[in-house]
Amino acid sequence: MSKAQIQTQSSYRWVIVAAGGLLGCIAIGAMFSLPVFLRPISQETGWSVTGVSSAMTIGFIAMALASMIWGTLSDRWGPRVVVSIGSAILAGALALASQATSLIEFQLVFGLAVGGATAAIFAPMMACVTGWFDTQRSLAVSLVSAGMGMAPMTMSPFAAWLVTIYDWRTSLLIIAALAGAVMIPVALLVRRPPALEGQNAVAASDGEQLDMSVGQAMRSPQFIILFLTNFFCCATHSGPIFHTVSYAISCGIPMIAAVSIYSVEGLAGMGGRVAFGLFGDRFGAKRVLVSGLLLQAFGALAYFFVRDLGAFYAVAAVFGFIYAGIMPLYAVIARENFPLRMMGTVIGGTAMAGSLGMATGPLAGGLIYDTFASYGWLYIGAWGIGIGAFLIALTFRPFPKATAEPAPLPA
Repeated sequence: MSKAQIQTQSSYRWVIVAAGGLLGCIAIGAMFSLPVFLRPISQETGWSVTGVSSAMTIGFIAMALASMIWGTLSDRWGPRVVVSIGSAILAGALALASQATSLIEFQLVFGLAVGGATAAIFAPMMACVTGWFDTQRSLAVSLVSAGMGMAPMTMSPFAAWLVTIYDWRTSLLIIAALAGAVMIPVALLVRRPPALEGQNAVAASDGEQLDMSVGQAMRSPQFIILFLTNFFCCATHSGPIFHTVSYAISCGIPMIAAVSIYSVEGLAGMGGRVAFGLFGDRFGAKRVLVSGLLLQAFGALAYFFVRDLGAFYAVAAVFGFIYAGIMPLYAVIARENFPLRMMGTVIGGTAMAGSLGMATGPLAGGLIYDTFASYGWLYIGAWGIGIGAFLIALTFRPFPKATAEPAPLPA
């Protein structure tokens, strides 16, 4: 490879980071517009809070089921094809959901189609970015995740502003148009990692552990522990994320101010992603992840004690900084332990676990609120689950270095 080609690839890897961040921001933001629309939908249609929340639960289950499929397809076809298809499906699904006339129709369209399409963005882009970087990998993955973390500061306030002008159906249709207009062209910028292009793909395979099949990787203790940790980690923050706006409103805080809590959490999360990425590069991804999981558990519990806007801001800043910061580290640990040629499948598998964990929060929070007219037990339960995630992560042991060393990529 010529020096000019190496320099071009070194520069283009940051284009991949920017594209991943933008795609993730709009996709995650579109899906997480539902917490903003939760009460307007319930009030206008008469559907219960639990029923509308269940659409998000179905969405996370769909993400879980689709994550490994999209990840495997990205290993085979390349991330550009998968992300382009997912972007088109997402825009169409949002438009169809805006026209739903029954609760079951809304749950299936928003849940299955939107959730499944969002999965086509996360795992393929994370796998793609880890392959483009041999140095600064934790930072690069964290920057993509930071782009996704922009959603609470951009898409959520945008959705809140729309719903104060239009009804929720028109607002969701506008978001669908935005997703299609931006995401599909940006998806065309995505490329395979250089090590998997042409002859480099053979060299990359020769340099990695050919004796490890995908099935062996899925059955390894390393993958199983990552899977379980990600599940309990996401189950910890799912409920607090989804129900924060509704919880704040139940405490007497106006909607726009309540949505701003969500935005503070997102802003703090951006800082957390970058900070934890830098910490991961310096101190090791596993060590930083374990510490973050313990802090996350107590961050979730802190919501139990807040009632006024200032306290909500303080807890949201701390909680958002922690939970958002630790999430990109799963992809880094996966890349450090498994071959690049199966990275879409491995990260898709861990993303499946995370989506299943995220699916627990909306439904659990809705049931708790409908039963007790309070969210208190949601945050106590989240604390206990968070401690479980911390204890599971402590048991992770990397593959021996000699059998897990990836092929070097151009700097």
